[in-house]
Amino acid sequence: MTKTEQISFVINTLEELFPNPSIPLTHFDAYTFLISVLLSAQSTDVRVNQITPLLFERANNPYDMVKLSVDQIREIIKPVGLSPMKSKGIYGLSEILIKNYQGQVPQSFEALEALPAVGHKTASVVMSQMFGIPAFPVDTHIHRMLYRWNFSNGKTVVQTEKDAKRLFPEELWNKLHLQIIYYARAYSPARGWDLNKDLITKTIGRKSVLKEWEFAHAKRPK
Repeated sequence: MTKTEQISFVINTLEELFPNPSIPLTHFDAYTFLISVLLSAQSTDVRVNQITPLLFERANNPYDMVKLSVDQIREIIKPVGLSPMKSKGIYGLSEILIKNYQGQVPQSFEALEALPAVGHKTASVVMSQMFGIPAFPVDTHIHRMLYRWNFSNGKTVVQTEKDAKRLFPEELWNKLHLQIIYYARAYSPARGWDLNKDLITKTIGRKSVLKEWEFAHAKRPK
């Protein structure tokens, strides 16, 4: 296949498997989504979705959030990890939203990335999924997939994002971001990966990745 054919194959396969991918993080609006995405850093969506109902019961808007102390927030979110940094970030960004944005989440990359504990990936997820602005957030799943599919060299997430935006049509970025994540979790995980169940990688995968898997799973003579 040519690179163009490979891209079409990926898009079509993902569309067949995940035609309507839902946002996996529990949220009610842009603010609760921002908090959920922030909490998901180096954690799992499942773990975050177990914790956010407890947090949002106490505070689901910045005005109620700042009524809690950083220590109170930290105690609630402790199971998701990195709670010292995340609790300070949640409290600090809530203060800024109240002071500068009338309690609303700003709709720009620059403003979002200026908030405490909000990096480029978090801003990209919020912009794409809440405001419909084309973005291609790269998490560990997308980083792994684009390397396995030989679409990026896998050296940095910055390079992976550039390659993804160069290869895929802009109008598909927001949906593809979710589709690739769902595909990676279901068919191409980092651990317990079975190439025979991973149609896309098996069809267009990086040769070195395929050889490495085949070597690791070759039947050894008794």
